[in-house]
Amino acid sequence: MYTSKKPYMYGTGRRKASVARVHLYPNGSGAITINGRDINDYFGLETLKLIVNQPFTTTSTVGKFDVEATVTGGGVTGQAGAIRHGIARAMLQVDENYRPALKAAGLLTRDPRMKERKKYGLKAARRAPQFSKR
Repeated sequence: MYTSKKPYMYGTGRRKASVARVHLYPNGSGAITINGRDINDYFGLETLKLIVNQPFTTTSTVGKFDVEATVTGGGVTGQAGAIRHGIARAMLQVDENYRPALKAAGLLTRDPRMKERKKYGLKAARRAPQFSKR
């Protein structure tokens, strides 16, 4: 547990090109702040909000923690996945008994999938130039 003005738990989450630094404050009201903005302002889609809240629903602790996250890189889906990963890691510092539920839901595993590199002679990773009938 770390302390600044209030004690908090910390977790780093990663997904694709996104990295999230998550501060989890116990005895909170359930407020989630991402890059200084409310979750409703930051994520427009409800599915992204569900992804971020998944660790809380898995451990049935909805509304018991406040979250402050700083996330950089990638797109909105990758950022939501990174925040989810960071919240799950921080929750292990709260109570180690959450580990079986979080692990069974696959929230502690860092998703290793990345963009495939571009190859020479091709327009993208696998996209070849179009064949011409000359």
